[in-house]
Amino acid sequence: MTTDFINPGTSARTISFADHLANSDTFDELYREGMGLVEETAAYLDGEGRTESKSLSRTASLTYATESMRLTTRLMQLASWLLLQRAVKEGEMTAEQAGSEKNKVRLDKLSASRGGPGWDELPERLRVLIDRSLRLQERISHLNRMLFDRIQAVEPAVQANPLSHHLDRINQAFGSGGIN
Repeated sequence: MTTDFINPGTSARTISFADHLANSDTFDELYREGMGLVEETAAYLDGEGRTESKSLSRTASLTYATESMRLTTRLMQLASWLLLQRAVKEGEMTAEQAGSEKNKVRLDKLSASRGGPGWDELPERLRVLIDRSLRLQERISHLNRMLFDRIQAVEPAVQANPLSHHLDRINQAFGSGGIN
């Protein structure tokens, strides 16, 4: 998402709100929230969650194992994205490098179910952590689309056909009725 601001006496310039957001205090808050959720979840799963899971029925125990694995995977992907964006913000990596690495991070493919056999028997704390992680995933996915869809929209224009220069020279040499 971009908008144009025109200052009197200067030419128009486009400002990306996504870039601004990624370099703002709002991003710092999102980063702290995401990393805090990772730590909170790890502490829960290693402590209280492990104890709570022992008293579950067989069906709920299987659901607990599945959902805790999904939760952990989701949080690791979100943490990877946050770390990439922080590296760009801190100047440790260029936006292009982050874009390349970002392809390894899967935000939209992370699964979760909020129902099914055993779901209602899951500890309330686990369900709350799952819901919080899903909300965080939605926010990060939205920001990711804002950042990287804009980059992808610009790239095709910048990355013209690598052979176009040679084709132009051939057309000049043999006339415009030649190769297109």
